Amino acid sequence: MIMTIFAGIAEFERDLIRERTGAGRVNARKRGVRFGRPLKMNPDQKKLANRLLAEGKSVRDVARTFSVHPATIYPLVLLIS
Repeated sequence: MIMTIFAGIAEFERDLIRERTGAGRVNARKRGVRFGRPLKMNPDQKKLANRLLAEGKSVRDVARTFSVHPATIYPLVLLIS
């Protein structure tokens, strides 16, 4: 019986934690906090990479130019196609 009571209290506390962290995320987004991995290329670099790809440069060469992995450049190739 005591374990059931403890389990109920733990579940209640977990719900409170989930509610507080959810509210914290909403407030952080309102303040402009960006979640997730940092971007490897800024918008200007992406524009230049798109131009280089459109001019016929290889993905590998463009990746070397910006010191990023070619997998970072491939989504840009899809935007051009």
